[in-house]
Amino acid sequence: MRPDGLDLFVRLTPKAAMDRLEGMETSADGRSHLKARVRAVPENGAANQALEKLVAKTLGVPASTVSVIAGGTARLKTLRISGDPAALAKGVEALGR
Repeated sequence: MRPDGLDLFVRLTPKAAMDRLEGMETSADGRSHLKARVRAVPENGAANQALEKLVAKTLGVPASTVSVIAGGTARLKTLRISGDPAALAKGVEALGR
């Protein structure tokens, strides 16, 4: 959590059959991340934009408050979500179920 929002680790799979979030997962190094799939292809940032929109829609926040800040060309990404940290954490926690 940050004073102005939170950072969320995401493992993104592009070119999927449908856009969806699949809950939380723990990787071999012990870090937790959200699993996500988008239909967009990983070209010109299309998959990243689709991920930002999907997370924003799911959390009920404006798309402009969600941005990929690390891992732009990798499967593991860091999203920064601006807003009330407590409310965002509650929303992300609900995604993990």
